[in-house]
Amino acid sequence: MDAIVNAPVSSDEHRALGQDRLRGSIDGHTRLVGVIGWPVSHTRSPAMHNAAFIALGLNYVYVPMAVRPDLLQAAIGGLAALGFVGVNVTVPYKEAVLSLLHELTPAARFVGAANTIAIRADGSLLGHNTDVDGFTDDLMSHGVSLPLQPASPALSRGAPAAGGPSRDPSDHSVKRALLLGAGGAARAVAYALAHAGVHVAVVNRTTEKAEALCRSVATSLGFANSPAAGGPTAHHFPEALSELAPAADLIVNATSLGLNGPGDALPWDRSVPFRAGQIVYDLVYTGQTPFLQLAAAHGAKAISGLGMLAYQGARAFELWTGQPAPVDVMLAAISG
Repeated sequence: MDAIVNAPVSSDEHRALGQDRLRGSIDGHTRLVGVIGWPVSHTRSPAMHNAAFIALGLNYVYVPMAVRPDLLQAAIGGLAALGFVGVNVTVPYKEAVLSLLHELTPAARFVGAANTIAIRADGSLLGHNTDVDGFTDDLMSHGVSLPLQPASPALSRGAPAAGGPSRDPSDHSVKRALLLGAGGAARAVAYALAHAGVHVAVVNRTTEKAEALCRSVATSLGFANSPAAGGPTAHHFPEALSELAPAADLIVNATSLGLNGPGDALPWDRSVPFRAGQIVYDLVYTGQTPFLQLAAAHGAKAISGLGMLAYQGARAFELWTGQPAPVDVMLAAISG
């Protein structure tokens, strides 16, 4: 665990000081974390993290910070001086902050985005991408098993080997995944699944973007970029759905379609059926999107991205505090 700024305070002292937080008190011992974005009015992270701090009696406070684009460099540069332990980064700055950080984890470097920053004792800034682990953590919380079950931290493992456990048709094991989209969110999911030994087929309207994503994953994880070698493959949307969907154990929507409610277009072709027992995951965390409703109507196991939001937040919480996150508390805080 990387050291963090401020004078050392023991866990017991933090817990004792944190009892005041139950009464809403902030004092000279309170440690600062938060989220930087523009805007930040939409974020659920303050409710999630502050509920976790209160539940554990930790003397931390999580604040939203709306930072204008022309002030981003100054804001990031001032975090250590202001005594912050760390921050989350939300749109539109996940990519822009990379050049302002001193070091990146392998996941953040590959995905090309950092959604979490840890401030170390010397004031240097370490960029993480907790979306990678947040996604696989949520899958496992729903009883989904992967060929190489992620450990904590996931990126301490070596590159995945070929093969995996034999598949029991009655369980929720995943060997093949169909990924919709090739943007930043899709990159995190593709990396997470391929790293866990899953074969990933990426489907996108712009095939070139899907091909570029697949090459990046293959290079990063040491795969030959071919189906025979277990590397990810690129395909065109929507024509490839009818061929790929029946064999997919897991289908993931990593596009933004569905974020704006029932009026959004589907990231799917309605003529292509889902099958009973198939796992269908939508990164959109606003609830049962039309995509998930369609999948559930065909008997698929439909999962929203709300859990991923909580689990990626839990990874950040543990980086900052050094303590296990109360995921149930965090999930309850954003489920209203």
